[in-house]
Amino acid sequence: MRIANLTIDNNVILAPMAGITDLPYRRLMKGFGAGLVFTEMVSANGLIRAGRRTRELLRSRPGERPLGIQLFGEDPEVLAEAAQQVNADGELLDLNLGCPVPKVVRNGAGSALLRDPVKAGKVVAAVRRATDLPLTVKIRSGWDHQSVNFLEVGRIAASEGADAVTLHPRTRSQGFSGQADWEHIRRLKETLAVPVIGSGDIFNAEDALAMLRQTGCDAVMVGRGAYGNPWLIRDILALQRGLKPAPPSPPERLQAALLHLNLFLESFDSKKAVLDMRKHLAWYSRGLPGATAFRTLINRLQTVEEVRQAMEDFFSGATPLAEEHP
Repeated sequence: MRIANLTIDNNVILAPMAGITDLPYRRLMKGFGAGLVFTEMVSANGLIRAGRRTRELLRSRPGERPLGIQLFGEDPEVLAEAAQQVNADGELLDLNLGCPVPKVVRNGAGSALLRDPVKAGKVVAAVRRATDLPLTVKIRSGWDHQSVNFLEVGRIAASEGADAVTLHPRTRSQGFSGQADWEHIRRLKETLAVPVIGSGDIFNAEDALAMLRQTGCDAVMVGRGAYGNPWLIRDILALQRGLKPAPPSPPERLQAALLHLNLFLESFDSKKAVLDMRKHLAWYSRGLPGATAFRTLINRLQTVEEVRQAMEDFFSGATPLAEEHP
């Protein structure tokens, strides 16, 4: 797949997700086949104020390239300056015009820009002037059901220089409730000449192929469906080749979780690795007998050695944990 002058290996893309798509997670998902991975969303204001913690979000390794960097903000000139600062940190820039989180929206960023398509266009135009990197935008269907304007915003973004548009077809007011309306993706694809990337409600490989078939979109972007499930990307790619993927066995889950832990330890100190792995282990264990007790145990452990032993015991079935009740 091509986005402007950038060629990526396939059309399965990992979504930028705050608190999730850090360096270890991106490296893990790249290893499972993602054609393109994104940083967490990066504050343009934080960057130009020389925020050290903001800059840490841009740490990367060669093996995860090509890397997309997602910026958010509300001021076109601030976003343009931030784009110049990160020009050498990745191979593609994405503008977040869809985040529904209240603290982002209150500052006029994310999906708040959907309420002002003219300003959204100025944001895209300013960043386009500031960088030669491929530029994409990620939007939602609209602010609410009374203001569904994804076609207008998508057309404006493309006319101002966006090289592709990603649509999560829910409104800001929906958050992640209800069902993503894939028909919006189909309509956007029919409207725009640039590639359209579909996002929303891809929880298994069949979902991804159904989205591609029903909407004609150029690529799919996986998000929440990949929590604790890096096999989702592998399975989508396998299904595209006509292969029937098998669900991961407990030993496969253990292998992936241990790899994830080791990737954390390559980038962060052991305390952060233990704390951050807790949420991921809750997802890796989802659906297995004893998962509730395992999560309770993990949240009490403090050292890497304890966590690793608990993982090996649980996924191998060596520790008799109480079965999870529905």
